[in-house]
Amino acid sequence: MSQQSVTSPVAQVDPRGLRFAAALTTVVLALTLILNNPWPLAVQAVVFAIAVAFGVQASPYGQLFKRVVRPRLGPPKELEDAAPPRFAQLVGLVFAGLGLIGYFAGVELLGVVATGFALVAAFVNAAVGLCLGCEAYLLIHRIRTPHTATN
Repeated sequence: MSQQSVTSPVAQVDPRGLRFAAALTTVVLALTLILNNPWPLAVQAVVFAIAVAFGVQASPYGQLFKRVVRPRLGPPKELEDAAPPRFAQLVGLVFAGLGLIGYFAGVELLGVVATGFALVAAFVNAAVGLCLGCEAYLLIHRIRTPHTATN
């Protein structure tokens, strides 16, 4: 009797939704800096946390894309693995958390710098589709995955 390997399907996401979410994130983070107010950053931190805990499609931005934007666009040409964007959301959550600590602890420079780093990453993703957190995920995966030499 042969043993069959059972694999669970890999979660897939529409890359257009990821760029849409990055654009909204860019606006929220820019508002944080323009208004010099940590509350938009706190809202964004919650969005990041939902995406990390339940997947990017479950985040408020993912739901908005799914219900309002995607029906007007039609089906995507291709889907992407959801793991790298979910990791990117974790990175965003870390920067948002650092920013909030800075703002609420009275270390405004930490708040501004952490928010600024997250803003740059979100803007690059929204503008050109390069997800820096996703690239970090792939780099970490390559480093952690043992390579076998073939001769």
